[in-house]
Formats: sequence, structure tokens, C-alpha cells
Amino acid sequence: MRTALLQSSGRPGSVVENLKVLDEAAGRAAAAGAGLIVTSEMFLTGYAIGDDIARLAEPADGDSADAVAEIAARHGVAVAYGYPEREAPETDGAAAVFNSVQLISADGSRLANYRKTHLFGCFEHEHFTPGEQSVVQAELDGLRVGLMICYDVEFPENVRAHALAGTDLLLVPTAQMHPFQFVAESVVPVRAFENQMYVAYVNRTGPEGEFEFVGLSTLAGPDGIARVRAGRGEELVVADADPVLLADSRETNPYLKDRRPGLYGSLV
Repeated sequence: MRTALLQSSGRPGSVVENLKVLDEAAGRAAAAGAGLIVTSEMFLTGYAIGDDIARLAEPADGDSADAVAEIAARHGVAVAYGYPEREAPETDGAAAVFNSVQLISADGSRLANYRKTHLFGCFEHEHFTPGEQSVVQAELDGLRVGLMICYDVEFPENVRAHALAGTDLLLVPTAQMHPFQFVAESVVPVRAFENQMYVAYVNRTGPEGEFEFVGLSTLAGPDGIARVRAGRGEELVVADADPVLLADSRETNPYLKDRRPGLYGSLV
């Protein structure tokens, strides 16, 4: 499946402008033959926007989800987008806000929604509630697609859980900041190799609040090789997640077959 990575910080603080950026990029992705476009973490609103996170947060089926669905259907391309998700409280009290990614199909259907399970740093712990479901998947164009966000991919157990659940293509919207660019450069290709899957890691770029995002978005294959890698600026890059290569790689790579789970009890 041809996959487009939208490396962009959009217009922090403006949902309307970010939907325009997504609309334009989805058109370019479709013209390039992509069946899927993936945005960065918190693309819909911006990442370093402080208390505006709670103000701009929406339910998974809110107005912005409808707007993204319309974009997906009009261009005929599936969309995975990062956004702050508001969940209404069961009792009186403040609504929980999650750092989420939602996958919308090319016909505008909502396929899957994932809430970031591993929050990074004081900023995220101040503004978000961690999710509790580590493996969220959907079927898309013959591939089993998994969802994850940024820091989540740095935990080997997290990605291995996806591998054991059969994920073929792992989508990872991210807000990777300086000086941790080695994650994009080294960790992500290794995760793809050791778990025999494709990993689409899609970053923000440039200064935003107290952060400096480093770009370097990549689609890494099960052979550990980056099929494409963006630079440091705003960019739309496209590469293929090939199910034939994936099947061949899984046949020859013994990692998952040679596991001895009985020895790993101490990990949990």
C-alpha cells in the first residue's frame, strides 16, 4: 500500500487551518497514488499549545472527525491523524483528555482510535490522561494496520505486542524533539526489523513553544531499511508497504519463531 507521510506542524492553535493543510496534502497524496496519508502527533490542533489542548479537544466522533472523513472520501485516501480526544466524564468532574490518533478509511468510515499509553515528560503528564489499550488495529487494503504514538514506539514490549497480534503496518504519529533524533534514525528501523513489520513514523518539524521538532519522518521496512526519509522541514514523502516483501521477510527472518516466552516471565 502506497503510504504518504505528512511531515508538518501545521498551524498550531488553528483546527480550521490544519484541516486545510490536510486537505491539500491529501490531494497531493492521492495524485501520487497513495492509499493512506499519516499526519504527525497532535496535528489537528498543534502540540505545544498549553491549556488550549483541553479547549480544542473533541470526541472521537466530533465535528473534526466528520471534516477529516469528508476529506478522506473526497480524495479517496485513508487518513490517520493525531488530535486531542475529549471523553465526557461518567460522573461530575473534568473531562479526560487523551493524546489520540484516529484512522479514517478512504470512504470516510471511522476504523480505529488509539489513545497514547506512554506519556512523555511533564508537559504530557500535565495535559493528558494515558490510554489503557496497547494494541489497536484495523484492516486496510489487505494489511493489518496498527496505531501507536511517538514515545510508545520506544518501548520494545509495545511494538512486540503488535507483532504478536499480526500488525503489518504500524502507524506512529510523533512529536520527536531535539536531541532525540536517533530514535527516527536508528530505533525505528530496528523496531521494524526485529518485529517484522513496516513502521511509518511521522514527525512534526521546527520550533514550537519550548520544543524543537526534528522531522526525519520515515517508512521503515521489515529488513530494517528506510524506504523513504524526510529532511528537517515541511514535507510530504511517499513510499510503499509491500505485502509480498513482508511475507518473504517473515519467512526468512526467525525472530518471532525463535522466541522462548517461557524465559521472559520476569519482564512482567
